[in-house]
Amino acid sequence: MNRILATAIAGLLALPAYAEGDADAGKKAFNKCKSCHQIVDPAGEVIVKGGKTGPNLYGIAGRTAGTVEGFRYGDSLVEAGEKGLVWDEETFVAYVQDPKAFLKDYLDETSAKSKMTFKLRKGGEDVYAYLVSVSGE
Repeated sequence: MNRILATAIAGLLALPAYAEGDADAGKKAFNKCKSCHQIVDPAGEVIVKGGKTGPNLYGIAGRTAGTVEGFRYGDSLVEAGEKGLVWDEETFVAYVQDPKAFLKDYLDETSAKSKMTFKLRKGGEDVYAYLVSVSGE
């Protein structure tokens, strides 16, 4: 019985949280992101054509950081994923506001770095809501 309950709780915790931002506003704000990121579903359908400097953001909600297959992440982001960083609205918003500072704090390392140099000071909740909306989550 305890194993069943533990499995059910773990399953619920793995579900991405409902995004509280405005997906329509996020679609507009994503224009700042698409110079480096694209959104392409697993079947290869391009939802938003964008750059390939950053990883594909399709299905980011609930995904472990640094795990898009075929993308070469920086060491700090991979390490954060290995230490349990999973993208939800709170972590996504904090990361995009200041990626380097977020990783330094998350990893508790002053030498942590991020390849993402752009800082999205406001509207992160909206971008997250947009990404959730186009990822069928």
